[in-house]
Parts: sequence; C-alpha cells; structure tokens
Amino acid sequence: MKVNVKNHTMMYPAPAVVASAYDEEGNADACTLAFATMCSHHPPAVMIAINTTLKRKTLKSILHSGEFCLAYPSAEHVAEVDYLGIESGYNADKLAKIAFTHQKGEKVNAPIINEFKVSVECKVMHIAEVGSHTQITGEIVNVQADEDVITDGKIDFLKLDPLAYDDITHSYYKTGERISKAFKAGLKYKK
Repeated sequence: MKVNVKNHTMMYPAPAVVASAYDEEGNADACTLAFATMCSHHPPAVMIAINTTLKRKTLKSILHSGEFCLAYPSAEHVAEVDYLGIESGYNADKLAKIAFTHQKGEKVNAPIINEFKVSVECKVMHIAEVGSHTQITGEIVNVQADEDVITDGKIDFLKLDPLAYDDITHSYYKTGERISKAFKAGLKYKK
C-alpha cells in the first residue's frame, strides 16, 4: 500500500557536487550543490541550480563570468564538501580555510579545485529562474580527471567513490557496488 508523504525536493541518488567560479576581482570561490544533473548529450551539458533566496557568492560569480567548473568529490572529502556548502564566500575564503588549491581551467576562466579528482569545465548556455533557485545550464567544454580514477581511458565510478546526498534526511552517502551493466539487464524483455 502506498501512502502520501510530505512534498519535498528529491532526486535519488543526488550527487553532491561543487561549483566553482572566479568573482569580479578574480578570487576563486566554490559552493556545494545538491541540485545538479546531466541534461544533454549533444552538446554535452549539465544543469545546476543555486538557491537565489540566500546570499550566494558563487552564484553571483557564475552569472558575472558566464563560466564555471563543476567538481565531483570523492567520499574522502565529505567534511570539506559539507563546509563549502554551509559557509558563505562573503564571510570567508573557503578554499583557503580547508587548505584546498586550485588552478585556472584549460578551456574556461574558472578554477579547477585540485583536490577533487574529477571536474568539468562549463560555459553558461542558459539561465532560468525556477522558484527559489537560479537554474544554470552549462555546456561541458573540457573534462579533467586524476589518473588514479581512470580505467581503460574512462572515469571509473568505483575508483572515484563519489558522494551522494539525501535532501530528505540531510545526509551524505557512499555509493555501492555495481549490480548490472546498463543497456544489458533489460534486454531479456525485448525478446
């Protein structure tokens, strides 16, 4: 039997990602987001949404520059990822506070955070106001990954050990084992 539960934002699993951009003075800033997803294969693109009702420096920086990086942190950095989401860039140099380093992206004028193993460089394609959030679609123009998360030339999900976030319980989770190959498990129903 199904029951109705409280209306709430949800996506299972939701990645915990970190968006980064340079502000108007060229200072790097970053914030953790739970609102992020793929949205196009051609061109490759991601969509992020940042709360507009709160004072978000990274949002202002992305809107100013038109470019950003999106990092996919590993579970080992859960404390740093959480801090980047609970502190404002208006109050602190967040990356310095957690002793994280950064470098300019190869294809965009936005900071790549070196301690995160996978990052995508994005150019803003589209901006929309959606309720409490500003939704930003970014075309992926470059992908950078540490060699230790690459298998056969591709990012290895298990080696990355990405963080997942549950907006219902406000908790972070590690991902589990692979249980099937995509586009294979359902083939038995096509016969």
